[in-house]
This record gives sequence, C-alpha cells and structure tokens, in this order.
Amino acid sequence: MTTPESLPDFPDGLPAGIDTTTTSAARIYDYLRGGTNNFEVDRQAAEVFKQRFPEAMPSVRATVQFLKRVVPFLADQGVARFLDIGAGLPTDDNVHEIAQRRRPDARVVYVDNDPMAVAMAATMLSDNPLTRYVRGDFRRPQEILADPAVRELLEPGEPVALMLVALLHFVPDHEKPAEAMRTLVDALPPGSYVALSHACTDGFDATALDGIADANQALTAPFILRPSDEVAAMFEGLELVPPGLVQCGRWTVNGEEPNHLNSRILGGVAVKP
Repeated sequence: MTTPESLPDFPDGLPAGIDTTTTSAARIYDYLRGGTNNFEVDRQAAEVFKQRFPEAMPSVRATVQFLKRVVPFLADQGVARFLDIGAGLPTDDNVHEIAQRRRPDARVVYVDNDPMAVAMAATMLSDNPLTRYVRGDFRRPQEILADPAVRELLEPGEPVALMLVALLHFVPDHEKPAEAMRTLVDALPPGSYVALSHACTDGFDATALDGIADANQALTAPFILRPSDEVAAMFEGLELVPPGLVQCGRWTVNGEEPNHLNSRILGGVAVKP
C-alpha cells in the first residue's frame, strides 16, 4: 500500500471500510484539485482519466471556483443552513469555512458515503459546533433525511441550501438520480436553494466520449456526462437564478469577472418557490 506522507494519522490504523486497492471518487477528486489525501490506485486512475479527458483539471478548478462564489451568494440571500451531499474529503475552503466567514452563525451538515472522508472530518471538524459530517448515500435519500443532524437542519422556518456539487455525474441513470434529488428537494423548506454542478457532453465528439468510456473502466464510480438539456431538467420545479445554467467558471454575480477555463462542467443555482 502506498500512501502520501501527509495523509492523516489515524491512531488505530485506517478506519474500517477504506479499501486502498480500489478507486474512490472522493480521493480522485482530491488528487485532481491538488490534494494529497489519496492512494496510488486513485492517482493512477486519475492520470488515465486526464489522458482521455484533458479538460479534467480545468473543470475541477472551475468547479471549486463555482463553489467559492455560490456559497457567499447564498449567505447574502439569507441562507444560514447548508446541506452538502457528496461533500468529499475535507480540504481548504470547504462550505462551512466560506459560509461562516460571511455568516458566523451558518450551520453546515456534510454527507458522504466515503468512509475516509467521514473519518477525517470527525477529527478535523470536532472543534466546530455548527458543523457536522455524517455518512450517507445520495442514492438513499430517505436515510439521509432520517439522520438526526439533517432533521434538525431542515426544521421549518429557515431556508436551506442543498449543495450537489460534482456529485450527480457519478450517479448513472439506473440509480435514478432525478428521483433521489426530487425526494431531497421536496424536504426543503420553501425559499430554499439548490446548487448543482454536472459534467456535460455538449461539444464532445464521439471519439472523445469513447475515450472517457474507456477511462471509466478504471473507476469504481463511472463519470457520467449528460447533455445540457438533461442537466437543466434536474431543476424542474425550481426557479433558476441569474446567470442560469452556465459553465462553472462563468457563474458570476455582482459583476465578478468570469474565467474562461476550458471546463466541461455546468453549474447553476435555483430557488424553491
């Protein structure tokens, strides 16, 4: 087993459920954004994926920028509760750090099914009473909604921001991502927001898509690109806020300057009427 020197020191060894011989979407994403909380199997798969999908690195950077712009925007709209599903490994400038700089009272519940992410977060977030990290799977939304920390966050009276950033393109159609998302949205109080980013097929030729399909063979969670109209349909019943569904690097507010990274990731924010 090969691990980066900067991996957290778990006193009793790696927590149960962490398989260092298979890839993890959370750890691959961590590697692509320049992190070190990943294993050799993740790095190898990421390098293969980058060969087939040259836009991988700029797409990740654009997604990170999207998150850094969306969270302050939501805080300025009066949102002080955030439910971040598919949160991944704790890194710098997570949702709670961004939100609490804007609103010190901001409460955040992170959800992920990666045992390493949950174990790391238990240590790193232990001194933040307004932040929780629970283990859950987007594909089983009722279990997420039954968690005590999530139930408390969703108490009526205040809007909640449901964050689904860089998640849905790891959920294939047969696992019914639209149904899972609808269950979660239905549980949100009126006036809540949904922030979503998703990889898009628009502009890819058949050769490029075949290359990504080949690269997916090395991943336990395949990377599912969808046409922009299918991504837009995920906001059904919600009202997109300007600038609508756009490339993540071009999602800006208050006159901010967009970037022009060669990103294949779309991002949008919508409000629940």
